[in-house]
Amino acid sequence: MKKLNFMLALLIFALSANAQEKNKPDTIRVGNMIIIKKRNPKTLNVESGNETKKHKSRISTNWLVVDLGFSNFENNTDFGLANAGPYLQPNGNPFTKRDFDLRDGKSINVNIWLFMQRLDLIKKNVGLKYGLGVELNNYRFKKSSLLSFRESGTAYPGGPLLNDPFVFRDSVAGFSKNKLALDYLTVPLMINFQTTPHAGKPRFNIAFGVSAGYLYSQRNKQVSNERGKERNRGDYDLNKFKVSYVGELGLGFVKLYGSYSPNSVFKSDTHLKFNPFTVGFRLGY
Repeated sequence: MKKLNFMLALLIFALSANAQEKNKPDTIRVGNMIIIKKRNPKTLNVESGNETKKHKSRISTNWLVVDLGFSNFENNTDFGLANAGPYLQPNGNPFTKRDFDLRDGKSINVNIWLFMQRLDLIKKNVGLKYGLGVELNNYRFKKSSLLSFRESGTAYPGGPLLNDPFVFRDSVAGFSKNKLALDYLTVPLMINFQTTPHAGKPRFNIAFGVSAGYLYSQRNKQVSNERGKERNRGDYDLNKFKVSYVGELGLGFVKLYGSYSPNSVFKSDTHLKFNPFTVGFRLGY
């Protein structure tokens, strides 16, 4: 028993003495035997005999991510109801769905994300992805379309003065350019899944979630022989807020993105009911 107590005391003394050795902070000397404590290379770094902790960040950030794609909308308007209301002023024949057909190749979507961040939740495989940016949507109507959007005024010469927003069939021969531009300040929030990254090999990832956008600018830009270039601004009875389902699919730096809003861009379903969607390529993160 005395021998055991003596050995314990000797061990405690050896531990306390070796803890004060500055040049060997990770060794314990017990008699002629030296015990070296194992380091964790992921968390410790030795510089001049001092220990420095390395914390691997769970957040990765990319700046100025750009999307290039196409804007479109699902036209779910009930034209029987819409033509009976004050919003559509057809100036003769009632409006039909064909009046709102788009030039698909000219209806461009450009998104500029000031930043995109990913927060690792489960290692590098599952993360939370979010950002902040602007969505620029240009809906180009076909040349056969004579649509014009106005905040107030008359739909045709001698017509009644309207104080509310309306859409009418214009009297010009035709527009070489006729677009409705809607710009949003948007915050996306997605769950991201990706394979474990390997050096020199592309990484497969998929993300999906929602985004919330605020409409900060809208305009109807037109070009015709009779009037030249015109830019009409107004409220147009548009929703100021937009909620969309968003997603992306990628392999390495090549990514596809898409969005769809279950809500119309217009406030009243008795006017026009357009559910916007986009698809394109994401350049960057």
